[in-house]
Amino acid sequence: MGGTPQGRGADGGPAREERTWPPASLLGGLPRPARDRLLALGVRKRYEAGRVLVRESDPTTFVLVLLGGVVKVTGRTHDGRDALLAVRMGGDLVGEFAALDGKPRSATATACGPVAARVVGRDEFLARMRDDPGIAHAVNASVVSKLRAANTHRIDFTGCDATTRLARVLHQIAMTHGERSGAGVVIRWPITQPELATLAGAAEPTVQKALRRFREAGVVSTGYRTIRVEDLTRLNSIAFDHR
Repeated sequence: MGGTPQGRGADGGPAREERTWPPASLLGGLPRPARDRLLALGVRKRYEAGRVLVRESDPTTFVLVLLGGVVKVTGRTHDGRDALLAVRMGGDLVGEFAALDGKPRSATATACGPVAARVVGRDEFLARMRDDPGIAHAVNASVVSKLRAANTHRIDFTGCDATTRLARVLHQIAMTHGERSGAGVVIRWPITQPELATLAGAAEPTVQKALRRFREAGVVSTGYRTIRVEDLTRLNSIAFDHR
């Protein structure tokens, strides 16, 4: 068969990615020349839904530059449960902590659906950061942003009831990963109620009741592998107005 290898251009060089990534993501925030240099690293791979990309405690140190798809990041709790820690989408990095410090993986990353990524070895990744200050700054800023988000998540939940915490989780997901649709936002990835419960720090039955109240009030609706925030302003009010 003719054609070029996946991830390579007609001349055998790296293929130029023509995607549009969210401005807040690493790829979306990089100037085009720096983004092309980053995307020239490693090899392109595709993963099927349910595939574990990196596993907690493993000694691997490669980095995944997500080109498309949704990845959930989970950690194992002391009682053996998998707690949902974060969600990463096209434009984000996965696995950079291990690449930066050389220590075992701090969490597990699993594809929620088909995922495309560039897999970059640690040495190549660190060399690019060393030689390209713009990329190094963007990666460092991305790491800081993740740490700030984790801190904000813990602080914001202090003293809140479960309904408020769930509203804040849905609002954060909608603002960072949702697609605007009229007055609302569509979240097109298969988050489960147990995962929502772990993000909100609430029992699953409590989350089920809160979601039912949100649906009855016309704030959200649920469908196959999607959650639609019907009224983002109303959800914001539930999440934050009483502070």
